[in-house]
Amino acid sequence: MGKLSGITVVDLSVFLPGPMMTMMMADQGAEVWKVESPSGDPAREQAPFEGGQSVWFRNLNRAKKSVALDLKTEAGQARLWELIERADVFVEGFRPGVMRRLGFDYAAVSARNPRIVYCSISAFGQEGELAHHPAHDMATQALAGFLSVNDGPDGTPVVPGVPAADMGAGLTALSATLMALIGRERTGRGDYIDCAMFDSLLPWCSHTVGMALAGGEPPRSATQRSLGGAAFYQVYATADGRHVVLGGREPKFAANLLGALERIDLLPITERPAGEQGELIAFLRDTFASRTRDEWVAWFADKDVAFSPVLDFREAFAQPHIAERGLLIEAGGGHMIAPAIRFAGEEWHPAPAPELGADG
Repeated sequence: MGKLSGITVVDLSVFLPGPMMTMMMADQGAEVWKVESPSGDPAREQAPFEGGQSVWFRNLNRAKKSVALDLKTEAGQARLWELIERADVFVEGFRPGVMRRLGFDYAAVSARNPRIVYCSISAFGQEGELAHHPAHDMATQALAGFLSVNDGPDGTPVVPGVPAADMGAGLTALSATLMALIGRERTGRGDYIDCAMFDSLLPWCSHTVGMALAGGEPPRSATQRSLGGAAFYQVYATADGRHVVLGGREPKFAANLLGALERIDLLPITERPAGEQGELIAFLRDTFASRTRDEWVAWFADKDVAFSPVLDFREAFAQPHIAERGLLIEAGGGHMIAPAIRFAGEEWHPAPAPELGADG
């Protein structure tokens, strides 16, 4: 029995934010009905495949039920109403206005089921100047300012490695939905959640955006302590063309490393503002370039320094830590990433992702 056993979710979303949100609910026992078009969630067709399913699709849609409906037909709409009438949560990820045109906006749905928590996930929200602007994750990051600090040494923004707007929206939508379900216990009524990827991402810059919020200069990576302007929060190349990072600026870490390198005289540089530590960064670049990545891993093994090698995903998932914590599970002919939310004393076993329309 999971924490959400007894909760029924109707999910019309595809790709990343909504499916991630509802999978986290399914992992905790919620009954999630994935309502797909007759052609299915496009993620089903995204390579690579393992065990006959897309790895992407399996890892965002396990433990759900699939029903394929054409919502432009009377039969499809009737079936959706059947699901809605006994649901606790309704999730959709269409562009603003689509659900109203189909007859399933919050006003219509809550009239049939006043206890339902209705969550709309979109790039920029249901209202406002950008509401109808088409965007996936990177375009949202660009308009939110985040891409400007996702840059290389020359200041040129690069494609982000993490779909932060997508995943931030999924987490925000989940949190809001759970809050609304708790609130429903007091009021007996559901609620409407307008979750925007843009809105969800903005708070994630609070540690770097201070000057800009106050009307000053926008942050630049080269002058930010946590974005590349500090020697002890920095990426360094190694002799074999790989990379390592120093990921902690605390004085004790700096003293431990510079002492071990017999350059404690450089320690005062760590107290300079970000962007003014070039001499120390240059020394560390030369130092790390003198050995291979794995030689540095061995060298740091007995030193109390926030150091890590930069691993690719194959290396990352092969670490003993992954196995020790049960974070990668093989089931049904494929691999699944275990949920980040697990509770003491409760075992979690992965349920399969559904085939298209498998549940009616």
